[in-house]
Amino acid sequence: MTKQAIIERTIEAINQLPVDKAEEISDFADLLRKRHEEQQLAEGIQKLVESGGAFEFLHDEEDIYSVADLKEVYNG
Repeated sequence: MTKQAIIERTIEAINQLPVDKAEEISDFADLLRKRHEEQQLAEGIQKLVESGGAFEFLHDEEDIYSVADLKEVYNG
């Protein structure tokens, strides 16, 4: 089913409902739209952070300690 067909079917259903039920549908649609916008924003921020290179220093950090530095080995 195409998006346009879904919209038309939904409009027909809303037109048959009382005003209070149509308002509920409108509120629900607003909620879904806001969730979608927030998800898109979060994904955009995540991509920006990943490509920005601000945390690259964490990947190139050399190990400060090695197994040879241990005084006692844990055999738990």
